[in-house]
Amino acid sequence: MPRLRNVNYEAMTAADRRLLLARSAVPDRSVRDGAVAICDDVAERGDVAVSEYAERFGGGFRRVTNAEVDAACNASPPGLISALEAAAGNVEAFHRAQLPRDLSVETVEGVQIVRKWTPLRRVGAYVPGGKAAYPSTVIMTAVPARVAGVEEVVVASPAADDGTVDPAVLAACRVAGVDEIWVMGGAQAVAALAYGTETVRRVEKIVGPGSAWVTAAKLAVYGVCAIDLPAGPSEVLVIADGSADPRLVAVDLLCQAEHGPDSPALLVTTSGRLVDEVEAELDSILPELARASILEQALTDHGWAITVADLETAVEFANDYAGEHVTIMTEDPDSIAKAVTGAGSVYVGRWSPESAGDYATGANHVLPTGGLAAACGPLSVQDFGSWRQEQRLTEAGLGRIVDIISTLATAEGLTAHRLAAETRLENR
Repeated sequence: MPRLRNVNYEAMTAADRRLLLARSAVPDRSVRDGAVAICDDVAERGDVAVSEYAERFGGGFRRVTNAEVDAACNASPPGLISALEAAAGNVEAFHRAQLPRDLSVETVEGVQIVRKWTPLRRVGAYVPGGKAAYPSTVIMTAVPARVAGVEEVVVASPAADDGTVDPAVLAACRVAGVDEIWVMGGAQAVAALAYGTETVRRVEKIVGPGSAWVTAAKLAVYGVCAIDLPAGPSEVLVIADGSADPRLVAVDLLCQAEHGPDSPALLVTTSGRLVDEVEAELDSILPELARASILEQALTDHGWAITVADLETAVEFANDYAGEHVTIMTEDPDSIAKAVTGAGSVYVGRWSPESAGDYATGANHVLPTGGLAAACGPLSVQDFGSWRQEQRLTEAGLGRIVDIISTLATAEGLTAHRLAAETRLENR
């Protein structure tokens, strides 16, 4: 039985095309309203509210001790710490190259503007947990923060049903140099980080992926606390022609779809034969995977095989869709990669699996979803700081631009603006 909805793009109506492309990383209204209510409650009642929501929804609420982290590291399976350290080293190398440089420009003689970048002081990283563990997300959020020079990095991650936190997550926190680890999840964790409680000190920015409730909560607190971006379910789009290996296409579709039952997986191809071959590979591979039931639902509800007339149309569709992960498996993948502008992370050719970027290359795996990749990029060092301007004018410099100031201030009816400039030059 085919798992992907097989459609011919040219045969689709304009309305059907719009429906396929009409998506968002922002949760539906009911989730957003619920998250706002939780955030408001935490802002008002602090620890008591966080504890009540933890009791109601799970996830726990406590601070992890150093002894717990020590125990997790000591009990780590062979190779885990070294793998985390290697991944962290690659992430550090790539992100250190991103460190911003200050600049100084003299726009007019005697008028100097300096653009300065300053790291944030305290950042919260949300790391999904509970039913699955994501130590890689600790690395992807905490290591760039450290590279940026953030003073305090705080991780919030929900506990499993038995109240424990995955030891691999705790080990990753040690490797990444995290300062505080809080067992808490969901919208209440985001609110606690944003507003602060009696025991949780507020942060300046919250980064990291999460559920629809986490995403909605990040949107709810934005304005009080900065966020990276709203991120919805993980997604993948594979551009392929008849030269593609169907097994590699299949495993790359499965690679991101296994994140959750709401994860879209799209194959955009010029080859109808490839679609049939990929379906056969899915039938062969999927039953053997640990998250087979999740994958079945993801592919059934959000899996597409879209046949297009040519690769130009495939690229046009990919740019309109603006997927989180875009894999290119064509005869000339480099030329296609140059044309792809709407993507969070692009994987070029048969030797570039998405899992490499998720874990080991050093690129960041916190990426825009829901079409936001058209305008937003991956989490970067610059997300952990802010820019400011310093302006220095000499007397002569102010004299050279005072007429501009006076004319425009008068045009806007802001006479105090004009006065602030002209008064300085009255007695020269």
